[in-house]
Amino acid sequence: MNKEVMDKILAFRAERNWEQYHTGENLAKSLIIEAGELLELYQWGNEIENVERLKEELADVLIYALLLADRYQLNVEDIILKKLEKNAEKYPIKKAYGSAKKYDEL
Repeated sequence: MNKEVMDKILAFRAERNWEQYHTGENLAKSLIIEAGELLELYQWGNEIENVERLKEELADVLIYALLLADRYQLNVEDIILKKLEKNAEKYPIKKAYGSAKKYDEL
């Protein structure tokens, strides 16, 4: 994660004294609420018309995800790379290529 971006997120929160509300549970709830707002952009169609709203809602989702990772002192790059390795085992290219099936259905 870009340190400058994370520092700005943490400074924004600190300036407002919001860390007291950022329990793991509250951050997870907020992440899902924001993800719902992102999904709402697609409610009546399979594409969105307002890319600016998409950027705003996606930023909210990412900010809460990063704050959740920070709460538990997780290295975002590390957990992503480990998950990609795990997914590569579950979804080998020969079986998963072009398929939307879940790993246990391949």
